[in-house]
Amino acid sequence: MFDAKSLLDQFLGGQSGNQSGSRGGATAAQRGGSGDLLSQGKDFLSSQGGGLALGGLAGLMLGTKSGRKIGKKAVTYGGLALVAGLAYKAYQGHKANQQNAPRPQYPQDEPIPLEAPRGTAFDPAQQPGGENQFAVALLTAMIAAAKADGHIDREEQDRIFEKIDEAGLDSEAKAFLMDELRSPLDLDKVVAFASCPETAAEIYAASRLAIDPDHPAERAYLQMLAARLGLEPGLIDEIELAVREAEMAG
Repeated sequence: MFDAKSLLDQFLGGQSGNQSGSRGGATAAQRGGSGDLLSQGKDFLSSQGGGLALGGLAGLMLGTKSGRKIGKKAVTYGGLALVAGLAYKAYQGHKANQQNAPRPQYPQDEPIPLEAPRGTAFDPAQQPGGENQFAVALLTAMIAAAKADGHIDREEQDRIFEKIDEAGLDSEAKAFLMDELRSPLDLDKVVAFASCPETAAEIYAASRLAIDPDHPAERAYLQMLAARLGLEPGLIDEIELAVREAEMAG
């Protein structure tokens, strides 16, 4: 199995190998990656081994039209920790709203909690099949969301495949990305990864991170995904708020 956790980290501009969501270690930008979720594709070629910056690859695969970026603070988290933290923050906000209780307060310079509580269903280490398998689930969900507006046509696929070849990925990682890009959009496959309400929220959060739903097809996809995952409208609103705050966090 390829290192899906590391690939997710670099897709999201997070720290490779950061299992706890802590701040130690180099950021993606310091390692030579772009640190962008949706870059403009300007930095496809990195100085790191002459290969493709995976942040740029993510921008190419997930759509380059918006040029959105995850905020500088948010990208210092590992990919799994970022998604788990966003989902947990949304869950806590939704729970407070239901109980008419005060919303949880976080420092203004922290877009999400440092990490979701250990030992809970939000803890990446608790996911069925382990962290790496859940990273596969999140990558699958992100690529599926990117295909929702139909922008990845055959010509675009060929261009992406060319860039994947330049990225220096191992054969398993290449095969995974190419298979996901070639396969038809399969909502059943994405939904099947959700083993509980918490992982359902994480899958939705990752899907929302992958796209800026400014296209009717993207909005329809997210609505359908939320319905299939059984997520309440209030929780969806909280995930949207959490993602926007992560994008803006400087």
